[in-house]
Amino acid sequence: MKIAIASGKGGTGKTTVATNLALAAMRRGLRVSYFDCDVEEPNGHLFLKPQITTSQSATLPHPIVAESLCTHCGQCGEICQFSAIVCVGQKVLVYPELCHACGGCALVCPTGAITEVAHPIGIIQTGSVAGTDKTGSPAALRFAKGTLRISQAMSTPLIRQLKEQDLGHDDLAVFDCPPGASCPVIEGVRGANLVLLVTEPTPFGLNDLRLTVETLQTLGLPMAVVINRAGEEEIETRSFCQSKGIPILAGIADDRRVAEAYSRGELALDAVPSFRQTIEEILSWLRQTDLEPSLPESEATPS
Repeated sequence: MKIAIASGKGGTGKTTVATNLALAAMRRGLRVSYFDCDVEEPNGHLFLKPQITTSQSATLPHPIVAESLCTHCGQCGEICQFSAIVCVGQKVLVYPELCHACGGCALVCPTGAITEVAHPIGIIQTGSVAGTDKTGSPAALRFAKGTLRISQAMSTPLIRQLKEQDLGHDDLAVFDCPPGASCPVIEGVRGANLVLLVTEPTPFGLNDLRLTVETLQTLGLPMAVVINRAGEEEIETRSFCQSKGIPILAGIADDRRVAEAYSRGELALDAVPSFRQTIEEILSWLRQTDLEPSLPESEATPS
């Protein structure tokens, strides 16, 4: 089962739910993988503390132009929808930060003046988190994260390459997605059986939840909601979810001990018993629900 953990806005507790859910599943004896797809600000490692075993550069092909072969016909600039390559007089200018690596410019060049070279966009690291399952036997949670290169504008290609990492066969794969409802989020939820939306009962939280729900409904993705820092203010959020037919799996109480554990880089699963019970209830619901994959892995996602 593939579960994408997402949120309309940052700071709702998305990574808190994702990391604790992954570890709780491992302790139940499940084979679990955790993918930190929030490549602009990955922080799942601060809590899971994995042993990193591999690190590799992620790249995209970008064009270079051999001026000696170029006739300055301008066809490369005409096909590029993002102005990553333009012909100005007798000079071709290339802007790698705008390139979407479609290869169209090289394809249409009549003289073969354009070739492609690998351009680094970030780093992908993999490893594992050692622990024990409910029987006391050794267990390991597989871990992968991407870190976007500074100055790199597009995170979607890195998320795509991160999700292609083969961490082995799993009972549960948890994708900790970026916040928002744009292209990086769509890439993060692609192929998921369920998108678990973490929200907070505030006007901003509800507004961004609405936007994300609209996006996921357009994609035809099944979803459920977890309300973090739940309290009396959650009435509007619950009313919205009920109107959309979205199940609310849990309301996590606004407990200072959870924030204190978070500030120490500790998992609330171990620090707060009531939080552990909530995570276990979410995990039980997921295991009892028969879900089919949506938005297949082969379906294209915009960069």
